[in-house]
Amino acid sequence: MSQQLIKRFTLRKTSVLGLALTLLLAWAIPALANTSGQKQTRPADSQKKQVQPAPVQPVVIPENLLTVAEKSNFTATSRYQEVLDLVAELQKISPNLVVQDIGQTAEGRRIPLLILSNPPVHTPQAARNLKKAIVYIQANIHAGEVEGKEASLMLAREILMSPAHPYLNNLVVLIVPNLNADGNERISPENRRQQPGPEQGVGVRQNAMNLDLNRDAVKLESPEMKAVVANILNLWDPVLVVDCHTTDGAYHEETVTYSWPLNPNSDPELLAYQRDTMLPAIVKTMKEKYRTLAVPYGMFRDWRDPSQGWVTFEPQPRYFTNYAGLRNRLSILDENYVHADYKTRVMSCFHFLKAILDYASPRATEIQKLVEEADRRTIQLGLNPAGQSFAVEYDLQPLPGPVTINAYELEVTERPGGGFPQLKPTDRKKPVTVPYFADYRPKRTVPFPFAYLISVPDPDIKEKLLAHGLLVESLKEPVSLEVEIFVPKELKGAERPFQGHRLNQIKGEYKKETRKFPAGTLLVRTAQPSGFLAAYLLEPESDDGLVVWNFFDRYLAGQWQRGLSELPVYRLLQPVNLSAVALGN
Repeated sequence: MSQQLIKRFTLRKTSVLGLALTLLLAWAIPALANTSGQKQTRPADSQKKQVQPAPVQPVVIPENLLTVAEKSNFTATSRYQEVLDLVAELQKISPNLVVQDIGQTAEGRRIPLLILSNPPVHTPQAARNLKKAIVYIQANIHAGEVEGKEASLMLAREILMSPAHPYLNNLVVLIVPNLNADGNERISPENRRQQPGPEQGVGVRQNAMNLDLNRDAVKLESPEMKAVVANILNLWDPVLVVDCHTTDGAYHEETVTYSWPLNPNSDPELLAYQRDTMLPAIVKTMKEKYRTLAVPYGMFRDWRDPSQGWVTFEPQPRYFTNYAGLRNRLSILDENYVHADYKTRVMSCFHFLKAILDYASPRATEIQKLVEEADRRTIQLGLNPAGQSFAVEYDLQPLPGPVTINAYELEVTERPGGGFPQLKPTDRKKPVTVPYFADYRPKRTVPFPFAYLISVPDPDIKEKLLAHGLLVESLKEPVSLEVEIFVPKELKGAERPFQGHRLNQIKGEYKKETRKFPAGTLLVRTAQPSGFLAAYLLEPESDDGLVVWNFFDRYLAGQWQRGLSELPVYRLLQPVNLSAVALGN
């Protein structure tokens, strides 16, 4: 494939037809033959002995530019209107801030996007023309975890108060400070009582539809996550995304925890770069420049015996950072330490965001090249998938090197009648160096295909695929193809609903057969930048695909029949020159 052709892919053109033409041209070139936290009690006063973050530079900040956290001496967090008011004040101090709404919440509140660029830009194409790396910072996806909301606004202010801030030499910075604005308006001191402050309370985890936005990246049912995917990931295509949270777990000295994408179907070179190069350098900057300690995200596998190891969270792309990784983009999960006081949590998050930009800005060209190469690899695998596999089951293994957690000895009080005991940290520090279980490795794989064909004219399925930014085509003429057909033997929904669904588990077997597909059959090729995301959505045994989320239930369990029907998604393994037209939203 020519370099010029690959570049057309990696730019992720907003025109779906343009992308379709690129795919067809590529085929015509003959040379191209990868948590739930432990419930614990409030920390002891000894937690104040943590390494304190470096102080903010002594810049005089006008009252109207202070966050609610700062103005209240860190006893409160900002409400929806207060976020809008501060953003409006920031617009007044610099032309380098452009504000656009990416959508509305379920209750009709605006979701503003802050676009920081020098010179200012109003469109993704204008940003791409600058040849700068686009970075996206997302906060308040869980509105009880407010530290990122305040810290991202502080970061925007610092950048805008400097007429020639060095971050903007190489970066365009996008910020959504208050994604879950509806949840944010449910502020109460009764929410997240396990964390010390803010005294006036925080919002709730879920949005107004009672959905967890950080479980919605695959099914895309909330207006908030739909807006993020459509109007940030698909449109602006940031090369690096950061998602801000607050932990619920173990006691330790570090005030920031973090993770890289965990799904083993992610590009392995991007994953290794984040885990082994980028994040260790950011953590070093945190400690040396900002006097803030950070440790990989996790919890003890056995809090009674920490030597058993430290374990990360699940790898499914329903989690936003894992989802971004499947799209061949760098992504960082920020989890601020719940048991630190509110000011420490906000300032630690602020310094983590700065350390990320400290790393990304001078390496903007390097990061862009890494992402482009990942897109190139995925496209080439889709064009010639022979021997390539897709993982549908995983084993969690420890990474080669251990991790050191600056933990505390705990006082344990058993509860009458059993149940989880009350845990209280002591003054006695207890650093432990233990295995870190954060390497999801393929346990069972299936072939990665050239394309998928979908034989049902289901607008929900078509629109869901398009919403993810995938190229979806329609066959222009009938064609007979040898395909793999999935024949289900067992379909079992979960006993309890989860996020409004009863998640499916499916078992079955594949058979090869030649089928005739009429004109109009949907076609999804894997030779596109998000080819592995396409496989994740359409593979029947994927652990987080459309089958899991019930989108194919009506076809698997047909009308007036006792048995199960074959899945109307067919795996085309061998490359075939197909005549098709791209579909749009």
